[in-house]
Amino acid sequence: MSPAGYWPQLNAAIEAGADAVYFGLKHFTARAKVGFSLEELPEVMRTLHRRGVKGYVTFNTLVFDHELDEAVKALAEIAAAGADSIIVQDVAVAQLARQIAPDLAIHGSTQMSITSAEGIALAQQFGVSRVVLARELSLDEVRAIRAATDCELEMFVHGALCVSYSGQCFSSEAWGGRSANR
Repeated sequence: MSPAGYWPQLNAAIEAGADAVYFGLKHFTARAKVGFSLEELPEVMRTLHRRGVKGYVTFNTLVFDHELDEAVKALAEIAAAGADSIIVQDVAVAQLARQIAPDLAIHGSTQMSITSAEGIALAQQFGVSRVVLARELSLDEVRAIRAATDCELEMFVHGALCVSYSGQCFSSEAWGGRSANR
């Protein structure tokens, strides 16, 4: 699996042999200033599926009440475009996705900060079928979680150098005006 900020990275991931690509849209994604538009999404999914690559749409920010109508519209369009999964932070988004597009797979983002089998069980109640475990877990903690759940698990093995738990840092908002959760 590989990330893709936009077309050059998406095409590079395909050419490098990625079996899946995750990417954000212009809104509701934790990466600033990258992502595809909803209008581009059907072509993105056709491009991926023609090459046998899965496409996971990151919807990994918190959603506020005044954004719910826009979130509902986006979720419906994501499902209609043929996305293989959405990756969520907000359990309300998972619940909405389950109602709007019951066949759309839901993956729990590392932004959910899931650090236990109990956390996974709660996420599964909202329709989550795969969990990206918190980056901060040790291998022993991951092994213990693996032994206690049948849920699909995923781990980042590179990346964040932050001292805070994924999705729980407020430094970027305080220093730069951009929340890590938005």
